Amino acid sequence: MKVTGITPRGYCKGVVRAINIAKKATQDVTKQPLYILGMIVHNEYIVNALKEMGAITIEDAHKTRLELLDEIDHGTVIITAHGAGDVVSQKAREKGLDVIDASCLDVIKTHDLIKEELAKGYEILYIGKKNHPEAEGAMLIDPEHMHLIAKKEDFDGLDPEKHYMLTNQTTMSLYDVYDLTEYAKAHLPHLAVEQEICTATKIRQEAIAKMDEDIDLVIIVGDPHSNNTKKLASISHDQAHKEVKMIGSIEELDIAWLMDKHHVAVSSGASTPTSLTNQIIDFIAKFDPADQTTYEKPAVDYSRILR
Repeated sequence: MKVTGITPRGYCKGVVRAINIAKKATQDVTKQPLYILGMIVHNEYIVNALKEMGAITIEDAHKTRLELLDEIDHGTVIITAHGAGDVVSQKAREKGLDVIDASCLDVIKTHDLIKEELAKGYEILYIGKKNHPEAEGAMLIDPEHMHLIAKKEDFDGLDPEKHYMLTNQTTMSLYDVYDLTEYAKAHLPHLAVEQEICTATKIRQEAIAKMDEDIDLVIIVGDPHSNNTKKLASISHDQAHKEVKMIGSIEELDIAWLMDKHHVAVSSGASTPTSLTNQIIDFIAKFDPADQTTYEKPAVDYSRILR
């Protein structure tokens, strides 16, 4: 069976940075107990690997980062790769906690941009996913003068006489951001635009959209919490018009999906361990529907998750 591993794969620089910061902190006895304020990156395998090293993840989909801090009374707290508002770090320090910032540098860049434009008097339109930690962190910068945009209807009610700056969550679909930006340009005459899709996300999305015509199945490897991973899956379907499956690891691969396929493409989100993706590619490359000895899937190698 032909299999194509769509590049790039593996961790983006922001994920590498966050993982390395967390790993280093677990080795420092002065940082204990060590808490991570939400998933360090959106991948359960990474969260579990860090747990084995002593890092405790505090996560609740129904609570904000500010609310999660109420569960921590002493020790050290790590701000995740998704970033957080300054008020989160401030509250942590007021509680007597040490704070380690593992925010992606691209997220920090977007925060700095927002602060600069707010200081100039702009209202900020932020294209993002509601309840996503990156969007939550950005919106905390100035809730009064920022507007979360998830769909075209969110522009309704905005004062067209005001001056706006439009930016976005770094892991959004570049195609969705383009559509919303064009809509905003047509309705808001005083609009400045700063597109902030991170390079790693943009390159992966463009590679998916331009995949070979003869590919008849796309497998996206990543955690269902990961926005950039889900966007790869949606682009595979909506832009490339392919059948697509999204799985976390080889454990979720259904051999029945492969039975009538000739050419399978595999890609992964920026927070997906490379070993998980390569394991799937290697398995499909050797898979032969006529040979049942190729049906047995290997176990996940947990020792390679953080590499």
